[in-house]
Amino acid sequence: MTKTILPPDRDNPWPHRLAVMLVVATFPLIWVGGLVTTYRAGMAVPDWPSTFGYNLFLYPWQTWIAGPWDLFVEHGHRLLGAAAGLVTIALVVAVWLDARRKWLRAPAIAALVLVIAQGVLGGVRVLADDRQLALVHGCVGPLFFALCVALALVTSLRWSAAESRPNRRSQALRLQVLSLVTLALIYVQLVLGANVRHVAADASWQWFRGITYLHLFLALAVAMHVLVLAGATLRFDWRRGGLVRPAALMTALVCVQIALGLATWLVRFAYPDWLRQLVGASPNPIVEHGMLGANVVTAHVATGSLLLATAVVLSLRAARLVPALKNVAAPVAVWSGSHA
Repeated sequence: MTKTILPPDRDNPWPHRLAVMLVVATFPLIWVGGLVTTYRAGMAVPDWPSTFGYNLFLYPWQTWIAGPWDLFVEHGHRLLGAAAGLVTIALVVAVWLDARRKWLRAPAIAALVLVIAQGVLGGVRVLADDRQLALVHGCVGPLFFALCVALALVTSLRWSAAESRPNRRSQALRLQVLSLVTLALIYVQLVLGANVRHVAADASWQWFRGITYLHLFLALAVAMHVLVLAGATLRFDWRRGGLVRPAALMTALVCVQIALGLATWLVRFAYPDWLRQLVGASPNPIVEHGMLGANVVTAHVATGSLLLATAVVLSLRAARLVPALKNVAAPVAVWSGSHA
């Protein structure tokens, strides 16, 4: 039996393939997880890690497919989570066997820790029937997805062949700082959105109003910061797509997210008085559990995760441009393999 040996200048393709598979598996997981919350289906299956006493993978598919909608969504979410976990394990093994890129081991292990923590959080949330754990679960999910996207980026052939431009390090450093600040703002905004979405039944109206206003204010701050970042990216890299494309995508996603946020408010609560009078709508709140309303609310959640992941891509690519500034950019540059 012959053993295939990669040429010394060629990277093992399996870490990248598995990282892409993980991204493909994780985004539907976030979407279905959003549906679980929107339809209040988190307790459709009261036990964990089993499903009504069955092994997760052996639960009768006829009962799952033809059963109640909340059961279909919750059990499907569990199956997608298990699939993401298995792909993450395979990714860690592939990375560990790749002796040329040992720096990938730490982020791969971090992804494994996050996916395990996310599964445990989801399970304990069911066993304890705790909405606060559901909130934490909803905040960890976007972090895991963003890390998956980052792994897919840094394991790609294009990343390995990327060049730095030392004659423009100061501009690149400014761009990196802007992108990191934008990344932080987006994640804080996601956490605020999760608090609005998972508001406790006994929460006061004043608290809900305050967290909602803060969510709206930060949405404006994120939008403005994304526009500033996009302008800085165009000035720095307008002839190349490595930075311009994610910046343009972020700008588009912010516009979509604002529109979805407005639509989410309408389907969760009600038309404001001035709009109700203008369109002649009913004064009663619009129920969010219909198919259209549920997908609008869930799309708002999923687009937030896409926005976070795009900010991670831009931050890593900006960090790639300043590999020599180790004292300033070391945390991101070393993680992303800029030293390799």
